[in-house]
Amino acid sequence: MIFSTLGVWCLGPAVSLLGKASALYQIAIQFFLHFQFNGWFLFAILALFFKQAKLIIEAKKFRIFYNLFVASTFLTLALPVSWYLPNPIFYWLNALGVMLQLYAAVLFIQFIRPQFQSFFAVLPTITKIVYGFALFSLALKVFIQLVVLFPELAHVSHQIRNFVIGYIHLTMLGIITGFLFGFALQNDFLNSRNRIQTWGIAIFLFGFFTTEILLFLQGIWFFLGKGSLPNYYQNLFLSSIFMPAGLIMLSVKIVKLKPKTI
Repeated sequence: MIFSTLGVWCLGPAVSLLGKASALYQIAIQFFLHFQFNGWFLFAILALFFKQAKLIIEAKKFRIFYNLFVASTFLTLALPVSWYLPNPIFYWLNALGVMLQLYAAVLFIQFIRPQFQSFFAVLPTITKIVYGFALFSLALKVFIQLVVLFPELAHVSHQIRNFVIGYIHLTMLGIITGFLFGFALQNDFLNSRNRIQTWGIAIFLFGFFTTEILLFLQGIWFFLGKGSLPNYYQNLFLSSIFMPAGLIMLSVKIVKLKPKTI
């Protein structure tokens, strides 16, 4: 988290020396975002998951997983850097980072598979769904980064903003929020037996899925040169309403359940 702020500290000098249109200014922003989304947020949420699931992992294997994860996070910064400083070396650095991340993902699966059944067996249905949703989003993130290894797709991943927004939403609303919902349910901050709260989660997830589909579908439409989808913005707005609606249902019930103080 602290390391990511180096990008913020560089913004002032970049603007004063080279201006907002400079590559340094844009790279400083991407540096901050990369080490927030792919670094601090993702490391923190996985650490909480390992603790919550009470996974028993051999120390040597975990160190390998952790070091691969750290190395891949640094190396995959090369992709956003390549958007502003075109050079083949950045493609190969990103490719190496993506492959290390894939190896780390395989180790992650090996860690949780033997203990997966015992962890999930005791969870209520809604908690299983939420954790499954978060893990699926994590797998989809790894897959998308593999797809971007194709040079043409790596280029359009920046040019078509729908892909950028969809990827950020996948990380923040899919992985991070998904795991947080799971932790909240498992620790009784949210009540898995309360219909209003379970419906709130279900409505939120529905809004997330529909907006993600629209964002990536519109991106594909632009990539194929077909223009905008019919009523794209109206449908995106309507789909987005489900997410705050679901959160309001959760929040209202939390406030009602909060004990009164004297």
